[in-house]
Order: sequence, then C-alpha cells, then structure tokens
Amino acid sequence: MDVLRASGSASVGDLAARFAVTEATVRRTLQRLANEGRVIRTYGGATVAGGPTPISTADPDALLPQKRLIGLAASELIDEGSTVALSSGSTVLELARRLRDRRLTVITNALDVAAALLDAGSVKLVVLGGAVLPGMHSTRGHLTEDSMRDLRADKVFMGASAVDLDVGFMTERVAEIAVDRAMRAMARDAVILADSSKFDRVAPGFMFGFEQVGTLVTDEHVRPSTVDAVSAMGTRVIAGREGGAAADQ
Repeated sequence: MDVLRASGSASVGDLAARFAVTEATVRRTLQRLANEGRVIRTYGGATVAGGPTPISTADPDALLPQKRLIGLAASELIDEGSTVALSSGSTVLELARRLRDRRLTVITNALDVAAALLDAGSVKLVVLGGAVLPGMHSTRGHLTEDSMRDLRADKVFMGASAVDLDVGFMTERVAEIAVDRAMRAMARDAVILADSSKFDRVAPGFMFGFEQVGTLVTDEHVRPSTVDAVSAMGTRVIAGREGGAAADQ
C-alpha cells in the first residue's frame, strides 16, 4: 500500500521484483486488497482506490465515506437472482464492491467495476466491449451501444456529475452520453447514485430527465427542500446513513 500510495499505481511485475515474490503472490494480494476496497485492479496491476480516476471538482477522499454509504444503500435495492447493469463512476464502483457475494448477473461497461467483480463465484459478469475512454476506464462507441441492443436488465445503476432540478441528470463525460442513454434503455428501471455535492451544480452533458429515473440514492446531507422537489417529480429518494439502514426521505 505504501508503494501504491507513493506512485499512484504499479504493475504486478514491478511489485513482484520489488518484494522478491512471485507474480501469482502479488495477484492474490492485490485481489484481496481490491475486495477490501483499498485498491482498484487494473490490467496488469493496481491503483489506489479513490485516486485520480473519479471525475470530481472535490477531493475524492473527502467524499469516499458518503459514496460507500450510498453504495451500501443501493445494494439493498437489488434482488437475488436479478440482472443489473452498472455504469462507470466512483460511487457505482462502491456499489459493485458490495456485490461479490450476491447471486446476480452484472452487465457493465466499466473496467474498474469488472475488476471488482472478477472471479466472484456467484456473479455472472458481462463486460461490454468497445473503445476505452481514457481516465474513466470505461468503454464507449458504436460497439458498446450495439452490444446493449441484445441485452436486458432489471435495473441500471448509474452515477451523475450533477443533478439539476429544472433539467435532470447531467454528466461531465460528454463522450459517454450515448452509452448512458443506451444503458438506460435496456433496463426496466433506473437508479441514480449521487452524493449531495452533485446538487446545485451543472455539467455540460445532459443524460436524461427525472421521468427516466425511478430512484435517486444520495447521502443524509441532502437538503429537505431538494428531496421534496425530486419526490414531487415522481422519483423516490433514499439516503444512505452512517451506522444505520438507508431511509426514504
């Protein structure tokens, strides 16, 4: 962990050479750390969880406790044996880390989500192909969109860069808009995961409006007036709470 914190990321080969152990030993150790949410597995190595991957104007580490609570609350919305789709993003990744022991089919275009669920015995993992979006470790493009036309999910869980009460859900990742909409279209219901810092912000890309979203999962710091406004548009609001079960707002 000290090496990863110092460098941000490291390859399996570099770590094996540094500690004079086999690459198999390093892979097992990295997978254990990934299961604990301390690192994110990447192709051929790992990076520190909460590092430079998430797109946010705030310090990712400062929001990590809220994101973990949101991920936990969102996991309670998933029925055993169901099929769920998970988009990219740091909050959705926190949800994925809580699904390794669940009996599910998971469809994702996020390589970090796929790494978190890799080799989870009870999870059937479907990874969408396509061109990889640098920085976000997610796939996009016509190959990704075409593959979703043959797939269906009970629920899709997605992040949002901003939530505008007049417009809907926005994203800083304009290149992912088409994939986000295609992922929403293949699911019966949509759940947005957004911490309270995402409200009263704007982002350049419009994903879709509140009419497309059944549930919004946020943290307990969201303002009551915001909850009332979202609920009035027909979207259920759930807040993840420290030391307790999630609560409808």
